[in-house]
Amino acid sequence: MPLDINIAKQVEYWKNGSKEDIEVTRDLIAGNHIRHGMFFLHLSLEKILKAHVCKTIQDVPPRIHNLVRLAELAQLPLIHEQKYFLEEINNYNLEGRYPDVLTPVPDLQSAKEILARTEGLYQWLINQL
Repeated sequence: MPLDINIAKQVEYWKNGSKEDIEVTRDLIAGNHIRHGMFFLHLSLEKILKAHVCKTIQDVPPRIHNLVRLAELAQLPLIHEQKYFLEEINNYNLEGRYPDVLTPVPDLQSAKEILARTEGLYQWLINQL
């Protein structure tokens, strides 16, 4: 690990960014901007996982977006349902970045349910830090 990297600051940076993104997600979904809400939902999980990766590897996280891979790098003890959920949420990252990969946008009720599940996982991840 390079001496000039402050791991505690890195973890806090990713944690704070994740918190902000989950708040934006709530606002976007409440405003019926579901496609963007789902992208930010993914981003919030990506950032909290990157906080875990920093803590685990004692270095900056890799520039990847795959939530399952980040959880593996962080050595998190995910149960099957959590891992499967992260795989599902990965689709919204691609949909937001690459228009040729079109994942069906959930309806408002489904988006709210996905947000609720995300918030549960998010809180679990915060508690693990």
